[in-house]
Amino acid sequence: MKASILSLGCKVNMYESEFVISKLKEAGYEICDFNDNCDVYIINTCTVTNTADTKSKKMIRNAIRKNPDAIIVAMGCFIAANQNIEIEGLDIIIGNKDKSKIVELIEEYKNKKEQIRDKYSNDLTVFEDMSIKDFPGRTRAFVKIQDGCENFCSYCIIPYVRGKCRSKDIEEVIEEVSSLVNNGYQEIVLTGIHTGNYGRDKDYEFSDLLEKLVKIDGLKRLRISSIEITELNDKVLSVINDYNIIVDHLHIPLQAGSNEILKAMNRKYDLDYFYSKIERIRSIRPDISITTDVIVGFPGETDELFNQTIKTCKELKFSKIHVFPFSLRSGTKAESLPNHIDSETKKSRARTLLEVSKQLELEYFNEHIGKKVEVLIENTKDGYSYGHTSNFLYVKINKELEHNTFYETEIESVEYPYCIGK
Repeated sequence: MKASILSLGCKVNMYESEFVISKLKEAGYEICDFNDNCDVYIINTCTVTNTADTKSKKMIRNAIRKNPDAIIVAMGCFIAANQNIEIEGLDIIIGNKDKSKIVELIEEYKNKKEQIRDKYSNDLTVFEDMSIKDFPGRTRAFVKIQDGCENFCSYCIIPYVRGKCRSKDIEEVIEEVSSLVNNGYQEIVLTGIHTGNYGRDKDYEFSDLLEKLVKIDGLKRLRISSIEITELNDKVLSVINDYNIIVDHLHIPLQAGSNEILKAMNRKYDLDYFYSKIERIRSIRPDISITTDVIVGFPGETDELFNQTIKTCKELKFSKIHVFPFSLRSGTKAESLPNHIDSETKKSRARTLLEVSKQLELEYFNEHIGKKVEVLIENTKDGYSYGHTSNFLYVKINKELEHNTFYETEIESVEYPYCIGK
């Protein structure tokens, strides 16, 4: 049988989807493109924004239209947030539990021909073990080390659909990373819903894991997908200081550039704390790329507070800003806040901040002209090679080079979104 999977949203979903693909292959399924005529369609949904909800529903309905006789599976955060959803033609419905059992659920449906929708559970207290040995077509491998979140930011639905923080056993992480390195992956990305909270439900910390991973023979780069500023404690910063295997790039969500909005968001820091920690990081790694997330148009965000966010982002010299117009999520505390912002204002502020992001990105790129950098080649096309540096510069080189290999190159110019290397 032919099966396809579409993964929406975050890197955790992407990892989980890759795991499902590996299990389908083991069971003898042929993996096909989501646009093809398949016997099984799996949609790993997202609910982080209203747009994500709309896309999740659209992709489910698209799959049903492609082949009404196919088995349609919907799983993930959108389903966890909408457990009573009714879509005709949807055969298997699970949230964020038992994704690892998709093959068994498909076989059960094939035998009984009855909709399955009572398998998921709200009791998300145990880490669901998954392990991947291969990421076909990629030079960078992801490893899910953690799930769940207990921050309860006022705008966010994720703690309600992903459950409590829970961590993969430290020895299992070591084994998975070692296996991926042995299979040729030189860069590993640690991912989770609340990655820096790793180990808090056990008797170790995130820094303990980092100290073990950096010593794995053959690992050239270790990247953290995203980490909260409050989790970059002395122990974590000490490991970053001591081991260059941890890359020169951190993605640290700011979310708002004013104390008033940070408090309304129920974030766990103020600007003084954020500024001082960024200064500390740059004292350890002067050339580090720090990227961030910012939500614009949060309830109560005046023009003055938005302008303060712009000022904050410029002063902190982020190398890229991922900008999100505030999206109301039913069931969150932000739903009941006063002074909601109209759609056009949110869109306008998003466009403005994206322009700021591009300016900051270009400034960071231009700082590297004349410098020698090491690029991991990810793909080649039409006589050019493309890859990323440790600090996540996207480099274009005018020569076809060997895939999954490091090359030293000198940055000679910038042609956005690339740095041009020779």
